Amino acid sequence: MTNAFNGPGPDAVFAAALAEGRFMLQQCDDCKKYVFYPRVLCPHCGSPELTWQPASGQGAVYSTTVVRRKPEQGGDYNVALVDLAEGPRMMSRVDGIPPHEVFIGLAVRAHIIDDPKKGKLLVFTPAQGGVA
Repeated sequence: MTNAFNGPGPDAVFAAALAEGRFMLQQCDDCKKYVFYPRVLCPHCGSPELTWQPASGQGAVYSTTVVRRKPEQGGDYNVALVDLAEGPRMMSRVDGIPPHEVFIGLAVRAHIIDDPKKGKLLVFTPAQGGVA
């Protein structure tokens, strides 16, 4: 097992997986709960035995807000907290619909995009059906 005690740190492993086009989550070998953000120890039971598992990419919007910007600065965008199907909650954004149309309970699916300024990013788009 590779963890922060004997290899690359968990943030580096997560970023490397995104760079390869894979969305991975840590899962505790002891309590079986999933973890995000990447860590050295399980926040649920304290175990250092965290392994990387492919994430389903499915989730639902828990909270959302619209950040207002002038059009010449890129226009408005959405910031959302997404509850992943595996359990953890993460901050990201929902693309593919206008920012003001994102709503709590919206079913979403993860996508890895290549942002010219920030590199590989994990964002979400509405899932087919729309409501989780």
